[in-house]
Amino acid sequence: MAICPKAGNPKWKAEQRMREMILKECGVLAEMPSISSDESLTPRWFVKERYIPMWQGKWSPAYRKTNTYQLEHYLIAKLSDLPLRKLDSFQIQIWINGLADKGFSESVVRSCFSNIRAITAMARKQKFLTDDPGEEVKMPQTKAVEKPVMTQEQIVGLVNAIEDMHDLCLLQVGIFCGPRASEVMGLQWKSWTGESLLPYGTAYEGQFFSGRLKTKQSKAPIPVPQQVRPVIEAWRMLSKDSAPEALMFPTSGRGERKGQAVPRWGKNFLRGRVRPIAKKLEIPESLITFQVMRRTLGTNLQHHGTLKDAQGALRHASIKTTGDVYVQTIEASVLNAMNSRTMEILTDWKPAILDGKVTVINESVPKRRTVKVETQLDQVGPSTGGREAVSY
Repeated sequence: MAICPKAGNPKWKAEQRMREMILKECGVLAEMPSISSDESLTPRWFVKERYIPMWQGKWSPAYRKTNTYQLEHYLIAKLSDLPLRKLDSFQIQIWINGLADKGFSESVVRSCFSNIRAITAMARKQKFLTDDPGEEVKMPQTKAVEKPVMTQEQIVGLVNAIEDMHDLCLLQVGIFCGPRASEVMGLQWKSWTGESLLPYGTAYEGQFFSGRLKTKQSKAPIPVPQQVRPVIEAWRMLSKDSAPEALMFPTSGRGERKGQAVPRWGKNFLRGRVRPIAKKLEIPESLITFQVMRRTLGTNLQHHGTLKDAQGALRHASIKTTGDVYVQTIEASVLNAMNSRTMEILTDWKPAILDGKVTVINESVPKRRTVKVETQLDQVGPSTGGREAVSY
């Protein structure tokens, strides 16, 4: 029985192919052949034949598409022809540094950094490598990533300009509730409780994935502000199918699914139905994404609640994610101490440029005082009592 062409296929690869054929036909694993450390073993082979097959089962459809592209485009394209056994820390670090020097965003560089470390660790564990060259690799500094948000005027203008009830409901849920794109497109009418939206699955590229959510915390109810609830109810009354299992925001299927109600593609909805309106309002196209809507909600919440409130609204597994991406907080005691120290030094100082007019911070604060700084931390970070949120 022919297994594979002899030319260009070393013995170990033929053995691997035979093992896969036995598994497919018999459902029983054949004995694992010893794999030689010749130069035909490359990072390309290991990533495609070992790394991706082993881990892709844990990846969401969206992450699988993105991560597979990055593995192909950045890692395999650069290191594909290098023998795996000759891969060392210096080569990996130079490659990672090169990505940063070329101006790639932190997310791309960090993804490559995490992938190569996971790949070399796996290769070492499976005895393809005697040492782990990725263990000593460090994450380089990268360019700052812009994280734009929508202004209040832009939000009000966009909401006022939407005339279709379906589009208005979907947009208001995105702006004022902050779900991820995959979550909002997978909402069903049974998700709507009257005061919150409970995700039962996600949708990606027109496919619904029941029970699949990003994290355990993502399964928590999505709070719906009182002003948005009548809009949802109005859309429910107009919807062709508001049965519990029906999608809240469906579109018509094509091809084999013609005539069926299927999930919308988030990008297509924004591109075709929202961005043309935003363009007339001179709102940048880059702001019309569900990610920006979610970020805007988290950023705005710092002026209306605590960091923990923002974490609850966005359903982040870690409050560190909320703080790093959306809000930076300063304990009130720290701010008071800095104000006190600065006032002590500048009490009699008056800037000439202001013609002697200065703004007194707080006349009741003494020149010197002892400030007790709370050091106790709760399970989600600094105590929220006495905290002031600041934007950046």
